[in-house]
Amino acid sequence: MTRIEKLKLTAFEKAGFDGYLLFNSANLLYFLGFPGASSLLVPADGQPTVYVYGVNYEQAKAMGKGFGVQLVRADENLLQKIATHAIGCKIRKLAVDNLGVTGWRMLSKALKGKSKLKLTNNYVEALRVVKDHREIELMRKAAELTSEGMKAAYEAVEPGVCEYEVAAEIEYAMRSRGAGPTAFESIVASGACSAFPHGGCTGREIRDGDFVVVDIGATSEYYCSDMTRTFVAGKPTERQTQIYDTVKAAQQKAFEAMKPGMPVADLDAVARNVIVDAGFGEYFVHRLGHGVGLEVHEPPSMGATSKEKLTAGYVVTDEPGIYIPGYGGVRIEDTVLITRDGAERLTVGPYSPTRQ
Repeated sequence: MTRIEKLKLTAFEKAGFDGYLLFNSANLLYFLGFPGASSLLVPADGQPTVYVYGVNYEQAKAMGKGFGVQLVRADENLLQKIATHAIGCKIRKLAVDNLGVTGWRMLSKALKGKSKLKLTNNYVEALRVVKDHREIELMRKAAELTSEGMKAAYEAVEPGVCEYEVAAEIEYAMRSRGAGPTAFESIVASGACSAFPHGGCTGREIRDGDFVVVDIGATSEYYCSDMTRTFVAGKPTERQTQIYDTVKAAQQKAFEAMKPGMPVADLDAVARNVIVDAGFGEYFVHRLGHGVGLEVHEPPSMGATSKEKLTAGYVVTDEPGIYIPGYGGVRIEDTVLITRDGAERLTVGPYSPTRQ
């Protein structure tokens, strides 16, 4: 069964829609397999149609197998063009994955009351959250490339080197081995900035004794990976060792608890309790993790308020952290595949704050 057929089964046959309109770039990539489309209209009857502007038209014709391709000229209104097609397909109940207020009003007006709109991404999310064999292989490759980048980080992090230089070594290591664009802006955050979960990357020189949080991700054919390690530039102090070992223990406990059927909220608690018991509970300021796929942050949300349970085929992160303002922070993160009987780390690499 194709992805379009699966969407029709859930959104059309079970939920009563007779059309689905997609704008989200990751959703379009998921169904089409190539970037650059502006929208995709999936009617209950007839061929799905891709809408593209001239810059992407030839690529869409070459790669859009099984889809009709409509050129949107510079003097045409995309939403009016879609509405005319939807009316022609006699779509009465149209699901829309993502559209701003202005666009929503324009589309509603263009449909002339002949189709009822409902904003929902749930049916697409439900398909994307469970990865198939091909997706898992691409994510495994992305994870391997990311792990190579982290090896480069271990070699590059030392006093006197600036954060940008470390990031450059990491990204070269990944791209030279075949990675696509980075999954997100590489983070190399040293010193006090390591206490910021998304501390960025600057021209700051790493100093002796700094915590250095390195958070990176490679892509393979658009699929992402996400990995974090924390280093000490020099010899760790007793306090640094205690913080690092606490995070390491929390991450390992969570990994060992990962299996199909595990409530996500309970999993978050497994890691959080380790950090709380060590006296650092107030410094674990985010959820345990998130889903990964065509986007580096996607469902499921791996936090204390989640109502979900893990399912085989989920790819998620395991990334507890401790962040002490003005002092520094530690995060250890792996991308993890939920298997039929447990879990598999896709990213691998040393679990040590130093090269020693």
